[in-house]
Amino acid sequence: MSSRDAQLLAKEQGVDLVEIAANANPPVVKIIDWGKFQYQKMKEEARNRKKAREKQSELKQMKIGLKISDNDLNIKVRKMRSFLDDGDRVKIIVVFKGREMAHKELGPELMNRILGLLGDDIVTEGKQQMSGRNLSVQVRKK
Repeated sequence: MSSRDAQLLAKEQGVDLVEIAANANPPVVKIIDWGKFQYQKMKEEARNRKKAREKQSELKQMKIGLKISDNDLNIKVRKMRSFLDDGDRVKIIVVFKGREMAHKELGPELMNRILGLLGDDIVTEGKQQMSGRNLSVQVRKK
């Protein structure tokens, strides 16, 4: 179709004539509503960004006191397991308060107990680290 005929056809329909491949012989054009095309393109990019953001794993933190009861610990472990099942990583922090710093050996015992309750399908990222009054470790699902 000649360029003149294409321009007339586009004007009749009230849409735009958009050049797709300028280097082709003859040049390739498309009759589309440019505003609608831009809107759909913008929405598609937004959907792709949202999907990419959903795929990223977040880092969730769970703080646990040294004197936590068994029931409270089980509830926190259940919550950590749900984070891990969603694909997130979890940073477990055992907090030492006041004079608990005199018994630093209780922290790794509690941490090992928590890791045991989480199950065998988790991987610790790095070693347990003591920083200030906190003992922390990051875990993720295999």
